[in-house]
Amino acid sequence: MTTVPGGGGPRPADGGQPARLRSGLSPGPARPVDSRLTREVLDGLTEAVVTTDRAGLVTLVNAMATALLPELVPGTDLRACPIPAMARAAGAGADSFDAEHGGRRLRGVRRDLADGRHAWYVRDVTEEHTRTEALSVERSRTTFLAQAGSRLGLSLQREQTLRTATTLPVPYLADLAMVVHLPPPPAEGQPHWIRYDGVDPALATGLATWSLTDSLPGLAEALAGHAANPAPWPDQEAAGLSTVLPPGFGRPGTVLVSPMRGAGRTTGALVLVRRAGRAGFARRDIELAREFAARAGAALGAAELYGEQVHLARVLQNSLLPPDLPAVPGATLAGGYRAAGDRLRIGGDFYDVFPIPRGAIFALGDVAGKGVGAAVLTGRVRQSLRTLRLVEQRPLELMRLLNQALFDSPDAARRSQFTTLLLGTLHAAPGGGCTVRIAGGGHPSPLLVRADGGVAPVAVGGMPVGALAAARFAEAELCLGPGELLLAYTDGVVEARGGPGGQEMFGEERLRAALASAAGLAPAALVDRLLDAVDEWLDGQSQDDIAMLAVAAAAP
Repeated sequence: MTTVPGGGGPRPADGGQPARLRSGLSPGPARPVDSRLTREVLDGLTEAVVTTDRAGLVTLVNAMATALLPELVPGTDLRACPIPAMARAAGAGADSFDAEHGGRRLRGVRRDLADGRHAWYVRDVTEEHTRTEALSVERSRTTFLAQAGSRLGLSLQREQTLRTATTLPVPYLADLAMVVHLPPPPAEGQPHWIRYDGVDPALATGLATWSLTDSLPGLAEALAGHAANPAPWPDQEAAGLSTVLPPGFGRPGTVLVSPMRGAGRTTGALVLVRRAGRAGFARRDIELAREFAARAGAALGAAELYGEQVHLARVLQNSLLPPDLPAVPGATLAGGYRAAGDRLRIGGDFYDVFPIPRGAIFALGDVAGKGVGAAVLTGRVRQSLRTLRLVEQRPLELMRLLNQALFDSPDAARRSQFTTLLLGTLHAAPGGGCTVRIAGGGHPSPLLVRADGGVAPVAVGGMPVGALAAARFAEAELCLGPGELLLAYTDGVVEARGGPGGQEMFGEERLRAALASAAGLAPAALVDRLLDAVDEWLDGQSQDDIAMLAVAAAAP
C-alpha cells in the first residue's frame, strides 16, 4: 500500500483507485492526486474550509479560513478552539453554528468525510445579517406608522386624538411621551400638556407653564413650528421640568421635541424622553419621530376642525328644532317631528306656531331636499315668517309676502329650492270651538278627523312657495267643534316605505285608518300614535323627513 500525497488516503499497490471511488467508473489507469492543485482550488473558495481528523484536530485550513479564523491552525483541537460557538458545536457533534467573531457574523455547516473525518464550511454573513436586520427595522417602522395612521384616523374627538398621540410612541420611540397642546384660535390662555410613561395607564395632564417652555430643550422652538435636534436632559432641574417626569421615572438621558402641525397652524409639540441607559435618538429615530409628530398634528388639526363644525351644527340644530308650542285660546295643539337619518336632527320639514292677539298663526312646510342644505332654507322660511307676521297676519296675504321674499333673495336662481307650505290662523269661536283659516302652497291637504271617526281632507291647493314670482295660492276656512281635530302633515308620512316587503308606502289609506281609530284622543296622544305606526311600518329602515301638527278645539 502507498499513500497519496496531500492526504488522499491509501490505495492498492497496483496503482488502481480505491474501491469506493472505483465503483461505477470505467476501468483505466490510476492518476495521482495533485495536492498543489487541490490547495489552489480550496484557496479560491469564498467560504472558509476547515477539515479535522477523527480525533477532532484541524488538518487543513484554506486561505479564507486563515483570514476569518486566524486562531485555527493545523493541529488545533477544534473542541477547545478560541471560537466558543464553533467549539461547542464540535464538542456536541452539532451540524452548524452561528457566531460573532472578529467583528463579523459567521455561519458554519459541518459535512462528514470518510474515516470519521469532518469538514467545516464557514461563511461570512455579516452583510446579509445587516440587510436582514435593516429590513426588519424598516418593517417595524412601517408597521408603527401604519398603526399610528389607523389609530389617529379612528377618532375625530380632540381628547381621544391627544391620548393616542401620547400613548403610541411608548415604548417604541421613547420611555416617556408628552404632548404640549396649543389651544386653537380664537381661544386664549396657556397650552396644556398630557403625559404617558407606559406604567400608569391613567394619563397625567396639566397646564404648561412658561418655565417649562424655557427650561425644556427645543420646546419653545417646536411650539413656534421649528424642529430641534435631540439634546441631553438638562443637568440642573428647573422648576418647570418637574411636570414632565413622573415620580420614580429615573434619570432621563436624551429628549427629542418635534412640532405638530395641522390645519394651517402649529397645534402643539411632541416631547419624547429616553432614560439614561437607553441609546440616544439615531437619525432614523429622529425621522420616524418627526413623521409621527406630523401625522399626529394633522389628526389633531382635523379633530379641532370637526369640533368646530359640530359646534356650528349644534347651534344650527338648536335654532331649527321644533319649538315648544304656546297656549292658544280655544285650541289644543301638538306637534311631531322626525329628521331623515336623525343624526343632526335637522332637515327640511318643519312646523311653527306664532302667538297673535286672540289666537295664533301656524305653519307646516316641506322644503325641497334634505339635510343641512334644506335646513338652511327651513331657517330662512321660519325667520321670514316671524318677521312678516308683524306686518301681515292674514294667511293668504302672508304667504304671498313670503313667496316674494324667498324669490327675491340673491341666491334664489342658483339655489333652485322651494317649499310646500300650509299657513293658517287659529281663533276661538264665540260660540265655542275654534275657527281655522288655512292658505295652501302646494302642500298635501290637511285631514279633518270628526268626533264619530270620519276622516275627510280639507282642500286648499295652491302652488309651492318660492318657485315662481307669480305663484297662485288658495285658502279655506272651517270651524272645529268639540271632539274634532285637524291634522297637517308632510309627505314623509305617507311615503314612508316599509311593511312586509320593505318597499311598500305607508299611504293615505293607512293614515286615514290610523286617524279614524284614534278619534277622540288628545292631539299629543294622536301624534304619538301616528309616529309609532310609521316607525313600526319602517321597521328601522331609512326615512324621509316627517313633520305633523295636530289642532283640536279646546273643551268648553
